[in-house]
Amino acid sequence: MELWIPITIAAAFLQNVRSALQKHLKGRLGTTGATFVRFGYGFPFASAYVAVLHLGLGHPLPVANVPFALAAMAGGLAQIFATFLLVHLFSYRNFAVGTAYSKTEPVQAAIFGLVLLGETVTASAVLAIAIGVVGVIVISMARQPLSWRAVSASLVGRPALIGLASAALFGASAACYRAASLSLGGPDFLMKAAFTLGFVTVFQTAVMALYMRKREPEQLAASLAHWRIAVWVGLVGVTASAGWFTAMTLQKVAYVRMLAQIELVFTFAASVLIFREAINRKEIIGCVLIVGSIVLLLVER
Repeated sequence: MELWIPITIAAAFLQNVRSALQKHLKGRLGTTGATFVRFGYGFPFASAYVAVLHLGLGHPLPVANVPFALAAMAGGLAQIFATFLLVHLFSYRNFAVGTAYSKTEPVQAAIFGLVLLGETVTASAVLAIAIGVVGVIVISMARQPLSWRAVSASLVGRPALIGLASAALFGASAACYRAASLSLGGPDFLMKAAFTLGFVTVFQTAVMALYMRKREPEQLAASLAHWRIAVWVGLVGVTASAGWFTAMTLQKVAYVRMLAQIELVFTFAASVLIFREAINRKEIIGCVLIVGSIVLLLVER
């Protein structure tokens, strides 16, 4: 099995855990504060990861360059804006449509991978990505009284456009992160991914802290006050991000983001096995489509 596959699956599982922690924390903080803790409490762990690789395991530090810095900062800003847009969707009554369109990220990641990195995917991979996106959209709309015709008609609506913009920014950030990591050169994929992660999280922390100090100082103070929970968000979030960055250093962003859809399968498995929640037929169909697309992708690999 190629190394990027188990790394991506582990990252998807950890992202589930981080999302659950952030959801719990959002009850005590606002959207901005809950978003900030992912970076603000994550960068010390990212920095420690780089230090362990360098000082403890002897991995040489890469030399940063202008292309690296530009790509890493572009990816960091894109991820911040994408997250804000995704959260903003929930202020709309028909947010389910926008959320469904936000799940087109694997398709848009493939497009940005082609445009920014010149990466192409095979015909069977395109089919796998398409099946997976359909599965995710089915799950996103499973509990909404919406038809496919209604979704198509709402493509020009504001929620749908916000969802598409969020997906585009997430796809762009993934491609930028891969570009940044690869620009460092050398065969040491672990250090390249870790160094990129450390740089990005420090940059994102600085940007958000400056913004919050000027526009939402109460959220910055609240983020610091709830450090006991926030530190776990930072730890789990950085661990998941380390997996994403490493996988995207090893493999094309389109394949990584496609396999990452397994996160939804983990979510529904937890709902059924742990919380004993009932899932409907559409959700089962969506999970089957996602699993089928993943099997097709892995067989193609």
